[in-house]
Amino acid sequence: MYLLELAFDGSPDRLALRPAHRERLRVLHEAGRVVLAGPYSDESGALLVFDVTAEELDAIVEDDPYYRAPGVKIVRQQEWTPVFR
Repeated sequence: MYLLELAFDGSPDRLALRPAHRERLRVLHEAGRVVLAGPYSDESGALLVFDVTAEELDAIVEDDPYYRAPGVKIVRQQEWTPVFR
C-alpha cells in the first residue's frame, strides 16, 4: 500500500480539475485500488491511500493532471504496511 499526501496553496486553479480527479478516484476505488481518499477539513491538503504497486501509483499520478495542477503539490509518497485492515 502507498500513502500519497498532497498540499494545497490556496490557488483556486486546481478546482477546475477536481471533478475529473474525483471521478478517477471513484473508478479506482471501485476497482479496489484506492482504499481511502479525501481532503483535510481545512483544505490545506489531502491524504490518499492506494492498494497498488509503486509502478501502478506512478502511472496513476502520471495519468491524472490534478497532481500537476497549480496549487497542488505532492509532499509525500510513502509505502505503508498497515497492521489492521
